[in-house]
Amino acid sequence: QVLSNPEFLAEGSAIHDLLAPDRVLIGGDETIEGSLAIKKLSWIYEHWVPKEKILTTNTWSSELSKLVANAFLAQRISSINTISAICESTGASVSEVAKAVGLDSRIGPKFLNASIGFGGSCFQKDVYNLIYLAESLKLEPVAQYWLQVIKINDWQRERFAQMIVQNLFGSVSGKKIAIYGFAFKKDTADTRESSSIYVCRYLIAEGASLHIYDPKVTSDRIHLDLSEQTGLSERELRNHVKIANEPYEAAKDSHAIVICTEWDEFTKLDYELIYSTMQKPSFLFDGRLILDHDHLVSMGFNVFCVGKKPPKNQFLNQSPL
Repeated sequence: QVLSNPEFLAEGSAIHDLLAPDRVLIGGDETIEGSLAIKKLSWIYEHWVPKEKILTTNTWSSELSKLVANAFLAQRISSINTISAICESTGASVSEVAKAVGLDSRIGPKFLNASIGFGGSCFQKDVYNLIYLAESLKLEPVAQYWLQVIKINDWQRERFAQMIVQNLFGSVSGKKIAIYGFAFKKDTADTRESSSIYVCRYLIAEGASLHIYDPKVTSDRIHLDLSEQTGLSERELRNHVKIANEPYEAAKDSHAIVICTEWDEFTKLDYELIYSTMQKPSFLFDGRLILDHDHLVSMGFNVFCVGKKPPKNQFLNQSPL
């Protein structure tokens, strides 16, 4: 017998997710042999997982549940990111909206953090699998619905990159920009489908000089990812990209800092020291909404982020160098 036993582990917390799962899903044939096989696998999990958390289904339900779980999570991220664009135009705060919406017990607060988009190996792949399945079954409206989740994610990445260029006086050509974070999320070195890659690709195409710092991702990985995305050879890429060993080095003499990954480390940096070493006016673009923006503005930073209008007391009247 062949069973379907999809994993629901999240990178950065996989061991915890294995030891204390929300549920274990086991699918198999609806036959006597299939039922016996399901019971045997369930018996293994019952050594550490409460029996009520072990769900048994037919094979199709199990396989589809895996795709749908990731598709729904991706959809929530794309949904709140569409609201972030409305917030920037109206003066609402996407963080406040998300908190108010998340307090509804029917909705809940998880995966309502606006950002520059989702990445990782699972979300996009599983949404595309769902799209392919719908198209194969000639369910075109279903396929088009889920395709919009991907399109919104791509749009949010490009929108954030355009925000950087527009607010740096319409051009980043020759300007040094510090990129904080290259992994697709904190607590992992995984860069697959990282939004940072796409933001960097856009800025490189606009002529920026990027100085990238990530506490876990290797320089070889960064160069390989950007080479694949830009089509530039590694030698050509090195004219546009430098890898910094620590965040203060990346920010020195830069025109702007761009937060692309929500590493805890970035919330604990001495931004007054960083500001003193940067070109003036100094800009900070928070793509993960992890910093105290009013405090940064009080230091002299021009701050821009997803889902919120810039503070009124920006120092944009300083002449660009």
